[in-house]
Amino acid sequence: MNQKSLIGKSVLVVEDDPKIRQLLTIYLTKDGYEVIEAVDGLDAKEKIEAHDPCILILDLMLPKISGEEICRWVREDQKSMMPIIMLTAKVSEKQRIEGFKLGADDYVVKPFSPAELMVRIEAVLRRTASRCGKLSFTGFTIKPAKGEAWINGEQLQLTLFEFKLLHTFMQHPDQVLSREQILNFVYENNERAVSDRTIDVHIKHLREKIREKTTKDYIQTVRGMGYKFVGA
Repeated sequence: MNQKSLIGKSVLVVEDDPKIRQLLTIYLTKDGYEVIEAVDGLDAKEKIEAHDPCILILDLMLPKISGEEICRWVREDQKSMMPIIMLTAKVSEKQRIEGFKLGADDYVVKPFSPAELMVRIEAVLRRTASRCGKLSFTGFTIKPAKGEAWINGEQLQLTLFEFKLLHTFMQHPDQVLSREQILNFVYENNERAVSDRTIDVHIKHLREKIREKTTKDYIQTVRGMGYKFVGA
């Protein structure tokens, strides 16, 4: 898994300090993540239920509901295996051990290096790749396990092949993919049921369904090369 495959993963940053929250949002957005922010424990619960993020960056010293309680709620009440990185000024070994017992995947002590935290986030996501149930990019959101896709909050009604195409494009944003590459991604076991040219018809139908929801052409034809899925 390379860095490109992490693009579109959603990160919920739960931090009551606006400067730290803004700093993390800048770094995460620059690296291609979809960032959701929460300012306290109650806000965090609401954002988790609404957005189902792929990873949680959780400050422990929060207003209203503590980070420890949020972590316990995620693991015990929500039965979620969402990766959690605890972010806190607590430094004792006992406190860190307690955090891991609650279900944390990593523990970063303040003050911290944003660059180091980005590396830790990437490492945790690589270890826990199967836990993320969705992928988001430039207004699109898909849930591969459920076969569901949305654009700007509106659900797209796609055939299985169209869904696989969109999933492939979202995993390789801003990259030119040849028809051969697209078929290799869609049919991982090389059990092909369509020709290279048939891919054009499926992409045409996918484009039409996307254009019913938006005027932007997200799937661009690169003459003589293939197709490219572009951002906003």
